[in-house]
Amino acid sequence: MPLLFSYGTLQQKEVQLANFGRELSGVKDTLQGYTVGEMVITDERVLRESGKAIHPILRFTGDLAEEVRGTVFELTEAELAQADDYEVDDYVRTLARLKSGTECWIYAAAR
Repeated sequence: MPLLFSYGTLQQKEVQLANFGRELSGVKDTLQGYTVGEMVITDERVLRESGKAIHPILRFTGDLAEEVRGTVFELTEAELAQADDYEVDDYVRTLARLKSGTECWIYAAAR
């Protein structure tokens, strides 16, 4: 089953219920070489589900001293596709290795 590292709204219970129909349980972990910026969301669905107009977004730096804390969730393939549908075009899903050594998907800045 795919693993997904979340550092933002996908950690919210209401977002999980709206997208996956269930509350996820996960494991805390850390992503190195990234910082978290902010972006304004205008997508009505995402605004409604998250309740937030400002969302965090990962930006790659390559500096291992920079770390982002989050949660790793195990999803089904169908749920991963639903997560893709939730994320707006400013995000791109890519594979990353976490500080623990776990390989998982992340959503980072597309540009």
